Amino acid sequence: MNLIAFMFPGQGSQFVGMGKDLAERFSVFRETLEMADDALGESLSRLCFDGPEEVLRLTANTQPAVLAVSIAIYRLLESRGVKPVMVAGHSLGEYSAHVAAGTLSFGDALRIVRRRGSYMQEAVPVGTGAMAAIIGLDSKLVEQACRESANGEIVSPANMNAPGQVVIAGDAAAVERAGQRVKALGARRVMPLPVSAPFHCELMRPAQVRLEPELRRIVVSDPSMPVIANCDALPKKTAAEAVEALVNQVSAPVLWEEVVREMCSSGIKTCVEVGPGKVLTGLIKKIDPEVTVWNVSDVSSFLKVEESFVSLSSEE
Repeated sequence: MNLIAFMFPGQGSQFVGMGKDLAERFSVFRETLEMADDALGESLSRLCFDGPEEVLRLTANTQPAVLAVSIAIYRLLESRGVKPVMVAGHSLGEYSAHVAAGTLSFGDALRIVRRRGSYMQEAVPVGTGAMAAIIGLDSKLVEQACRESANGEIVSPANMNAPGQVVIAGDAAAVERAGQRVKALGARRVMPLPVSAPFHCELMRPAQVRLEPELRRIVVSDPSMPVIANCDALPKKTAAEAVEALVNQVSAPVLWEEVVREMCSSGIKTCVEVGPGKVLTGLIKKIDPEVTVWNVSDVSSFLKVEESFVSLSSEE
């Protein structure tokens, strides 16, 4: 049997116009975005469809927008009988995964990620933190470079994305020093990232402290399927475990390579990236080239997946 996992993208996958063609064609998608508008008391859908980009790019808007579009696509796939046995999400995407698994309600998730975005933005003054992608160097050497470059400041691996692709985060000067050090250790490229805050490092601890009591107040349920967590790459099967992982996730690195390997070791042969962009599709191919990977972000990609999975299910 072909076991399917859904993967949900995080911040950085957003773009003006995301979901617009799907909303025009599919009522399930359109109605889900209308629910998001109602939950937040504003037209999030219009921001997704028409921008402006500089407003969509604000963290407090990006996070609910990506979640809303991801869940609208998830519900569209579900309505056509395409369902996963396991889910995961990259950073923000872990919230989408928990909505899909029924751990969090859609409305609660939208409201909490809006505050999560605000708290993360407010944790570090703009310009004092930074992130950079390190290409072509083993993660152990990246960790070594961060230790050797800290000089009393914060710099550490933030996203272990794939073999030879690690993102670091921390104080801007420390990230700059670590970038120079990884080059000396053999990194192929160092790419500063255009982000508004240094996510998934110790500088996010104030955001975690603010978010934790709010997460613990939300009504949660045991997930209907395993959700592989970013912080430890282990399946969360109870509400308590899920909340703990979401709390820790704010300042802990995203162990994405381990998340994907955990899924594959559980027998997953097919992954579908559910949401805007194709970032995770590319990473999964690097992590395990044997896995069949699809993405659904617009009408064209949805129709391809629907056709493929309908034929698969008829063969089984």
